[in-house]
Amino acid sequence: MHSLPVFLRLDGQPVILTGEGEAAEAKRRLLERANARIVAEDDADARIAIVSDGDAAVAARLRARGVLVNATDNPALCDFTLPAIVDRDPVLIAIGTGGASAGLAKALRQRIEALLPARLGALASALAQARAAIRARWPDPGDRRRAIDAGLAPGSLLDPLREDAADLLPVWLDEARPQGGRLVTIRLLSPDPDDLTLRAARLLGEADHVYHAVDVPRAILDRARADASRVAADAPPEDAGDGLTLFLSLG
Repeated sequence: MHSLPVFLRLDGQPVILTGEGEAAEAKRRLLERANARIVAEDDADARIAIVSDGDAAVAARLRARGVLVNATDNPALCDFTLPAIVDRDPVLIAIGTGGASAGLAKALRQRIEALLPARLGALASALAQARAAIRARWPDPGDRRRAIDAGLAPGSLLDPLREDAADLLPVWLDEARPQGGRLVTIRLLSPDPDDLTLRAARLLGEADHVYHAVDVPRAILDRARADASRVAADAPPEDAGDGLTLFLSLG
């Protein structure tokens, strides 16, 4: 991973914008959408800057002051890059290529835009408003996470690709049942993570425990949740325990 993706809250914060023309105006519109306070190069309080014309001398001066810089079309001078954005407020999806190709990022954004319903943000807002009710229904954090995962699964009531998912949240709260423990064995097609099936990738993202043969590469194990336990083993465990347990093997 060449960069750490982050979402910056810029509401009222000073951000330096330099350069003129169409590129500068595009960056200005983006900063205004984030409610940033756009300032000139000499602003001493700013810690972030966008050099819209990629001017190397301006970028160097700002970086020497400790300002984090994005220099358009000059990746070598960038401390951060600006992604292509899919906006379903409050849901934001950022697509970056590390400056390799803005065109590729845009093409991916257009594909994802076509997949996501316009009311996806309404589902996120509904889940936020129901947080207290969800905690009351599932006091245990593990049970709560598993219930939410099941509710958001493809074809379920809260499937994010359903236009009416936000409207169905009260129904889900009323009807959802605790998820028992289960064990799933996955025979991987190859050591290449790009060969993971959609089902295997989804289960890795949901699993609480991942048991795996010693020859399963880290690149595949990294697809699992960061807080999922990982155990090298020759065979599936006799007791799967709570939640979802996977056993991965090659071939």
